[in-house]
Amino acid sequence: MGPEPELSKRMLRRELLLVRNGLTPDDVRNTTVALADRALDLPELAHARTVAAYVSVGSEPGTLALLDALRARGARVLLPVLLPDNDLDWGVYAGEASLARVRHGGRMELLEPAGERLGPDAVTTADVVLLPGLAVDARGMRLGRGGGSYDRVLARLDRAGADPALLVLLYDTEVLDRVPEEPHDRPVHAVVTPSGARRFR
Repeated sequence: MGPEPELSKRMLRRELLLVRNGLTPDDVRNTTVALADRALDLPELAHARTVAAYVSVGSEPGTLALLDALRARGARVLLPVLLPDNDLDWGVYAGEASLARVRHGGRMELLEPAGERLGPDAVTTADVVLLPGLAVDARGMRLGRGGGSYDRVLARLDRAGADPALLVLLYDTEVLDRVPEEPHDRPVHAVVTPSGARRFR
């Protein structure tokens, strides 16, 4: 494939982040409840006992309302802890007060679970995995931020023979006709935006 897909991904990431960075805190807040409502309507989440998710930061589509609603339903919610090698460990979400702000090098602060670490393989117990992303296309191919953490998660799921539903939460404008892909990329099963959900399988 050569360097072309990675170069195209970098350029597209820059464009999408530029738009996201123009959003106000009110813009983000106003979509958070709509995203949670749309996501909670999905049968995959309605029946999930364990959901691997993440805490949104900055101008990412908001996830806290969804995390709290899943917890209220009795689901076990796992949240990632970024390791020095960009792999992910996991901890249980026990409400907003259980989150710690952690700065990783010169990158943005992340909100991570402050409790017990369950190990990187904990994600293989999830019925649903919510993946962060910047865009998804009509085939379900997801464009991530480029750190590779979730490529490792997806590879770990494959190795374990786990087949959770893979969902991505995005803004409406981030559902595109096509995103660049590399051989290791794999599609998600559905995208949830403030205006609704779209399935790819």
